[in-house]
Amino acid sequence: MKQWQEEIVAANVVKALPVMSYPGMDLTGTKLMDVITDCNSQFACMQQLAKRYPSIAAVSVMDLSVEAEAFGSEVKFSDVEAPAIIGHIVNDMESAHALAVPPVGAKRTGVYLDVMKRAAEEIKDRPVLGGIIGPFSLACRLMDMKAIILATRKTPDLVHAVLEKGTAFLLEYAKAVKATGANGVIVAEPAAGLLSPKSCDAFSSAYMKQIVDAVQDDEFTVILHNCGNTVKLVNSMLSTDADGLHFGNSVKMSDILPQVPSDRLAFGNIDPAGTFKLGTADQVAEKVTTLLNEMKGYDNFVLSSGCDIPPGTPMENIDAFFAALDAFNNGK
Repeated sequence: MKQWQEEIVAANVVKALPVMSYPGMDLTGTKLMDVITDCNSQFACMQQLAKRYPSIAAVSVMDLSVEAEAFGSEVKFSDVEAPAIIGHIVNDMESAHALAVPPVGAKRTGVYLDVMKRAAEEIKDRPVLGGIIGPFSLACRLMDMKAIILATRKTPDLVHAVLEKGTAFLLEYAKAVKATGANGVIVAEPAAGLLSPKSCDAFSSAYMKQIVDAVQDDEFTVILHNCGNTVKLVNSMLSTDADGLHFGNSVKMSDILPQVPSDRLAFGNIDPAGTFKLGTADQVAEKVTTLLNEMKGYDNFVLSSGCDIPPGTPMENIDAFFAALDAFNNGK
């Protein structure tokens, strides 16, 4: 994977890695509930997308409910939208201490590990990247979002107690992802975008670094995703030592890339909902071309979506994304 990164930086063209698995449903005739509960259905989406598009890696579904569900949180399922956690199971220090760290494979984490294993075995023309949630984002699903933001200032020991339990699980989960034969993992930490730089250091990056240190090496890469307002958080994200940083569409990549060392990959950031799903093919092409022109001179930039591309995104818009990239790379 170190060589993969070096080749991306050294290439004389821009590469692309949109975060997408759900759009594969249109190629396979698969239903959303099948994709998030059945290994074969999700793998089929990954496989067909890999056959259709020259993305530099195949990625599993970014599902931010899986790990909290394993801890016992309730999940709201839908036929048209990604699953979401409802309610919270930690209210105070007593419930934090009582929180049991689940075994890896609990609930649907086992399904996702099976997906990554099969993808690693059968998709051989590019790296396979699994996906897990980040420590603070998991804590925000175990606690009430407003309550945990307040607690970072008023009762930080409570937040750290939850983070320690969550990170203990995520460490083992990341190791299990690596054991499947996958080539890396995208860690989704969007809730950290709500924090100040100092709080991000304490409540997100310090725990993320534990995960990076445990699994990242020359053969396995970690990409840290934060789709929040990260302009002032780049240094904190860099402190995790993750090989790659992935940014959302709430920031301008022109504000981000000057802060990222040239040997770290920086991914971003076409709006997954407003542009990919709700825009026209012409609008997608325009946004892509504009971003690519802004990123000229940054060899470590990788064109991507700002977050995972949602179910219901028209395939012609994804086609337009890659067509605009191809036209740019060929000087058209």
